[in-house]
Amino acid sequence: MDTEEIFIGRQPILDRKQELFAYELLFRSGSQKNEANVLDNLGATANVINRAFADLGIEQALGPYKGFINCDESLLLSDMLEILPTDKIVLEVLETVEVTPQIVARCTELKARGFTLALDDFVNYEDKWKPLLDLIEIVKVDLPPLSQEQLVKVTAQLKRWPLTLLAEKVDSREQADFCHKLGYHLFQGYYFAKPAIIAGKKLGHSQLAMIRLLGLVMDDAETMQLEAVFKHEPGLAVNLLRLTNSVATGVRTKVTSLRHAITVLGRRQLQRWLQLLLYTNPTGGGNVANPLLQLAATRGRFLETLAGKLKPGNREFEDQAFMTGIMSLMPTLLGVPFEEILKGIQLAGSVHEALEQRSGQLGIMLQLAEALEASDGEACHTLTDQIPGADHMMVNTCLTQALTWASNIGRENA
Repeated sequence: MDTEEIFIGRQPILDRKQELFAYELLFRSGSQKNEANVLDNLGATANVINRAFADLGIEQALGPYKGFINCDESLLLSDMLEILPTDKIVLEVLETVEVTPQIVARCTELKARGFTLALDDFVNYEDKWKPLLDLIEIVKVDLPPLSQEQLVKVTAQLKRWPLTLLAEKVDSREQADFCHKLGYHLFQGYYFAKPAIIAGKKLGHSQLAMIRLLGLVMDDAETMQLEAVFKHEPGLAVNLLRLTNSVATGVRTKVTSLRHAITVLGRRQLQRWLQLLLYTNPTGGGNVANPLLQLAATRGRFLETLAGKLKPGNREFEDQAFMTGIMSLMPTLLGVPFEEILKGIQLAGSVHEALEQRSGQLGIMLQLAEALEASDGEACHTLTDQIPGADHMMVNTCLTQALTWASNIGRENA
């Protein structure tokens, strides 16, 4: 029997340094309401968990990060949780779960098995929560219903326990800063998943050099010309070598020089890494696995993989899809409009159309990537129907492959 079409979404969870800590995995149906209806039915939930972890490989796609999964009462009490990797999964007890002796006993058992437990959508302390607060490790405090005064009060109450506090639905820099000052450890919300453009920001020297390099590669310039630019930007050179040696490239030998990197990678792969380098610290310092890099890498790779399945063997279409995904986030990264960014780069008309109007096949695919990031199940369903040859299983498979690839960026070969 066919099951309801389910799309996998994910939202990043960041630590106090705004580096990735985990993803929340969200299962969204294509129903009219953007709700995880799959969790209303135990059989459907079992099917989705099995597909996500066994068939699609979500565990591998998480890379070094944990995955948060929502659990209602029926899922908590079921034995299907035992197929999940305890070291990779955080079980979120939904706020709708009634704290009964049976639930407390089950949570005690799950914790003993090695699972990390979290309490979702917490807004105010009541005595009924005490048995769970004695067991769980993470509390997700729901910001929208709370004033600053109420948030201060709730935070003080929760600090009576040795908990990790997570601020969820963070929609502004002000909220993020306020929760940071209150001592919150983790952060989640559209403010981080969809960073706002900073008005009036100018392109830095290294960023201008990156755009120039990208233009040279796309014009098939000589290796010596590329090396000359890199020699004036040692930080960029360090980042290029770091990314080239990451496990995501599949390079077996250690790359130690720029000429070696350019030769080993080839121009097509080099173009991808130059695009990704724009999302790293241009001076060469810091962790390359920042949220915007992960989002851009996942989006570009997802579109490229989907393009490959829709038009097998059409490398030009795959290249245009990857470029569309990467370029779609550059105004956010650089804080400047497309017009300034594109001065040194010639893009295909279909890529321009996708980026500026969200139209054409690439535009629809880009909208689908954005809908997956927003966990909008209805939009995912509608947009998938508009892409000839696509279905929800293809979309989910491409997403998990993209997550796996993006999660490996910056992790050096052993």
